[in-house]
Amino acid sequence: MIGEDLRARVTAWIADDPDERDRAELTALLAAATAADSDEDADVDAAQAAEDLADRFAGRLQFGTAGLRGKVGAGPNRMNRAVVRGTTASLAGWLRYVNPAATEAGVVIGCDARHRSDEFALEAARVLAGAGIAVHLLPPRQPTPLLAFAVRHLRAAAGVMITASHNPPADNGYKLYLADGAQIVPPADLEIEAATRALGPLAEIPVSGGDDPLIARHDDQIARAYLDAVCAGAQAPKGAAWLRIIYTPLHGVACELALRAFEQAGFPPPDVVEAQAEPDPDFRTVAFPNPEEPGTLDLAIAQARRSGADLVIANDPDGDRLAVAVPDDNATGGWRMLTGDQVGALLGAYVLGRAGGDADRAGGDAEPRRPLVATTIVSSTMLARIATEAGAAYAETLTGFKWIARAGDLRPECRFVYGYEEALGYAVGTAVRDKDGISAALAVLGLAALARSGGESLLEAYDALEAAHGVHLTGQITVPTTVPVDVMSRLRVTAPTELAGQPVLSVSDLTGGTADLPSADVLRYTLPGARVVIRPSGTEPKIKAYLEVVEPVIAGRLDEARHAARARMDPLREAVRDLLAS
Repeated sequence: MIGEDLRARVTAWIADDPDERDRAELTALLAAATAADSDEDADVDAAQAAEDLADRFAGRLQFGTAGLRGKVGAGPNRMNRAVVRGTTASLAGWLRYVNPAATEAGVVIGCDARHRSDEFALEAARVLAGAGIAVHLLPPRQPTPLLAFAVRHLRAAAGVMITASHNPPADNGYKLYLADGAQIVPPADLEIEAATRALGPLAEIPVSGGDDPLIARHDDQIARAYLDAVCAGAQAPKGAAWLRIIYTPLHGVACELALRAFEQAGFPPPDVVEAQAEPDPDFRTVAFPNPEEPGTLDLAIAQARRSGADLVIANDPDGDRLAVAVPDDNATGGWRMLTGDQVGALLGAYVLGRAGGDADRAGGDAEPRRPLVATTIVSSTMLARIATEAGAAYAETLTGFKWIARAGDLRPECRFVYGYEEALGYAVGTAVRDKDGISAALAVLGLAALARSGGESLLEAYDALEAAHGVHLTGQITVPTTVPVDVMSRLRVTAPTELAGQPVLSVSDLTGGTADLPSADVLRYTLPGARVVIRPSGTEPKIKAYLEVVEPVIAGRLDEARHAARARMDPLREAVRDLLAS
């Protein structure tokens, strides 16, 4: 059932694995697969064990968007202590090479509440200390934005967050941040990954004890500093006390810090969905712990319906994303979740409205720097129109907050005030150079309170944006494929000339980059009043397409414009689906 080469690699890994449980897990799988080899009547379980073993050794977990992510289990293609040890040893070597001061500046390490998160965090700390690098270990079960904040707050050389964000319960991950507090970008990720491939035996990696004096265990002072930073510009407006809020952390780790933020900023305490309030790595009340997935907010919306709440807010399990649901008489059940693009536009207008009276000055009589907002090439283009009206600068980046957070670095004449991506990620201000679902929640509450005091709902506030800037209807298509490279190659060889009866006006291939964007495996099609962006997923065997249809609102007839946009979107969606599947 398994070849000699695989058997040899499994045996060698077992001998080098530092974790007794993982060694036992692989030993049992190897025994089952070997039984299948010698017994023609081996049952399905034995065959599955052999298949499982082959998958675990199909390769090593590779860096995705900002680090590693995969199923928890033994073997090089899983998340485990051995993989964490090897990756951290490579990180330590890379840091000492590129930044000799890293040994004293240290690395901040945090973890969420997923399976084995605290164990992996301690393993990373012990490896770094064994390499002579100082470690700042945050308390366990903390949200990702706190780790991102702590990197700059402590002036550390890097940060490691053990989390799989909103992935399924079986997963965990290893997320890397650089000294600027933003997620890792090339070439650093490629260099660390190359060093990991070149590692020798794990047994030769020096590992300290957990009580090594190089490991500083921080208490609540980092959280207090974070709250001071994100609440400073987010104080509740008048009338906020009347807001009725339902909040859920979806079994994640954001609840305590979020509730402290709401209180410190002056917002009323929300009603928490008790069944989802405590961290639970199995996420027992949801089919999938991603707030983008249909049904994930069902418990929160049911509670909001019973209590007559004004809105529902939800963080994902590691607290870096935010979902918002609002009452809507036209929706099934009387509630609907706003899309990431809708919240992104609402917060963009809200932040720019505040930024106009709060311009940074370089000092003395220096001119105030122009506010800058940013989003990605797959998000709605409405933010660009909002920025133009506000006299603000606007930037588009590749997908991912590792690019959004750095948009201001390329525009020193501007000051970054806001960025978002359609996948429910928002950065309000610069306290955290990453998406932050807690500071974003404060901004949503501030906007909701202002709207309510003016007799408006969040839906009516969004209506006003579309009436002013046009209907911007967005959609997404995901097509599973084991060969995304082949799909992208086919599209490059034979570009469509029309989609859904509309001519393709231009095709933009980001391979090789542009004047404003680095190289990426992305294709963009421009149609009359529409846009399609296609790219392979960075973490899964899928091709993704992002669609936008823009329809002007004439003489205030918003409903007509929305109907026209939907009428154009439906055939475009089908045409793009056919394009990807053909």
